[in-house]
Amino acid sequence: MNQTANSNYELPHWFTQNAESRLSLLYGREQTPALMERLLNRLQTFIADNSRPEKADLWSPQDVILITYGDSIQQPDETPLQTLYEFLTLHLIDSINTIHILPYFPYSSDDGFAVIDYNTVDPELGDWSDVERICQSFDLMTDLVINHVSRENLWFIEYLSQQQPGNDYFIELPEQTDVSLVVRPRSTPVLTPVHSLQGIRHVWATFGEDQIDVDFTNPDVLFEFLDILLLYIAKGSRFIRLDAIAFLWKKLGTRCINLRETHEVVKLLRDVVDVAAPGTVLITETNVPNGENLSYFGNSDEAHVVYQFTLPPLLLHALYHGNSQYLTQWCTDMPRPQKNCTYLNFIASHDGIGLRPAEGILPEQEVASLVDGMHEYGGYVSMRTDQYGKESPYEINIALIDALSGTKHGKDDYQVERYLCAHTIMLTLQGIPAIYIHSLLASHNDHKGVEQTGRTRSINRRKWQYSEILEQLNNPASEHALIFHELKRLIKIRSKHPAFHPNAIQETLSFSHSFFAFWRISSDQQQRILAVSNMTGKVQNLRLPPHPHAEGSGVWRDLIERTALGKGTHKLKLYPYQSVWLEALD
Repeated sequence: MNQTANSNYELPHWFTQNAESRLSLLYGREQTPALMERLLNRLQTFIADNSRPEKADLWSPQDVILITYGDSIQQPDETPLQTLYEFLTLHLIDSINTIHILPYFPYSSDDGFAVIDYNTVDPELGDWSDVERICQSFDLMTDLVINHVSRENLWFIEYLSQQQPGNDYFIELPEQTDVSLVVRPRSTPVLTPVHSLQGIRHVWATFGEDQIDVDFTNPDVLFEFLDILLLYIAKGSRFIRLDAIAFLWKKLGTRCINLRETHEVVKLLRDVVDVAAPGTVLITETNVPNGENLSYFGNSDEAHVVYQFTLPPLLLHALYHGNSQYLTQWCTDMPRPQKNCTYLNFIASHDGIGLRPAEGILPEQEVASLVDGMHEYGGYVSMRTDQYGKESPYEINIALIDALSGTKHGKDDYQVERYLCAHTIMLTLQGIPAIYIHSLLASHNDHKGVEQTGRTRSINRRKWQYSEILEQLNNPASEHALIFHELKRLIKIRSKHPAFHPNAIQETLSFSHSFFAFWRISSDQQQRILAVSNMTGKVQNLRLPPHPHAEGSGVWRDLIERTALGKGTHKLKLYPYQSVWLEALD
């Protein structure tokens, strides 16, 4: 059945075929007909009520994402979302086109990722009209916090009091259940005790006692989140970030991460957005080893975009040691994204710098050296417990500007140059770049915030007063202003060149470990840009590869410095942490 009495719109055959297959795998053949009817009815109603023009392309060189909390910038007598809108439109409208507002819903902990009410904007931030106003000038990315809910969420309150529907939405197990195989992102127990009408019960809580996992083996839970997804799209979200998606499906006796059923849920969500809201981009947030992360592309039928979680630790390591060996090898081995898929490149976010994605790439002694160095620069390290009960580093918590304040030899005078080098590389790599607001503003370690909250992640979650930002940005001598304006300049340069399209070709080069270098080549082969960065604090002389148009002008033009290298130029001097974007002119 693919039509209802309420609508004349018939969903395409590919969708019904996919959906039936996925629902059957997840919930069995017997339930599939009824579930299909529910699904088709909801989608047809949504499509009838929410028509909007389809984007010709999913992404372009102009796509740059700003990651921010709704209240990262504040000022008196104004809701934070109103202040954010003012800051964005006055300072970033010419360079940033997409805003990732981290969870902007009522919450109880984890700075938004323990959601109390998915359907309401946190009144401390503003309301839906504030969100919709931002959508009028920018594309919006919204988090679908799909793995767990707050203990204060209505569903969990219903569970505690044995009321429907929430009574069947959670995973309850005996306290002594063997969960030793379960992969842990935290050192807290998998099962957390709660007081219910039936006494103390133990429920699954992957991320801690205030974030209770929902049970996707119940199809009603799936439909609850489908409704939430469609609501976010209806309110203007073009990018949907599936938070902590790798942990979604639980099956005792397995690692309970990256299970086939989890992948099928993501594929079903992809089918839904492709048919109901073409142009919507589904992004998986999977802070796991590199190969597991890439698996979320599926066969070009799963996530449109996956986070490059391996980039932050490898780039930080390369700049800390002045050695690009591991970064270059990883980049060389990275597969070209499949059709209608790309990467999301970032080097800092609201969370720390994850270390699991570097597993199998960085040797343990290299990770240990990096961790020790970040301790020296004022950072912290969050731990996790593995299946053998051993604690190991999970992520580094530090502001990026402080993480790059020096190298393995100690602090030096190249902090700003090193910082800009890191961002230039991130902006150049194949994919869509995402810049954290505290990276754009060069916010330093917020140790006061850590003291106030007791959470190490607060070190990189400063709350700025808008007046403080304006004072810094209006001061040409300010480190904040220098970095802010230079990053904007680089973004604007990038946006004008088809070789920086997320789908443009990337070919990694192996020079000495002092350099990180690769080609970006437009899809039509008409533009070739050689991107090279000096990863050291010393002047380095680079021997250029053969010019691809040697029979023509043979001229290189550095897009960053706006200078040309004449025909026959074979060598280039790069100053400490200098980057070049050399366009090969014919």
